[in-house]
Amino acid sequence: MKKYKTALSIAGSDPSGGVGIQADLKTFSACGCYGTTAITAVVDENTVGVTGVHPVPVPFVVGQIKSVLDDMK
Repeated sequence: MKKYKTALSIAGSDPSGGVGIQADLKTFSACGCYGTTAITAVVDENTVGVTGVHPVPVPFVVGQIKSVLDDMK
């Protein structure tokens, strides 16, 4: 069984996939890592520009990080 290193991205979500957690997960995968995330904001955007941002409350982001760290090495 192959062992993967785990990486955590703490970032916003970019639905076009160029930056944020989507890009980080692609990079983690290309480097042979198992990617986990804590989302800080949900963004309404495309490759032309950002039209909206919905921030995630800090206590919820902290909860996401704690949940991942409690379960993953």
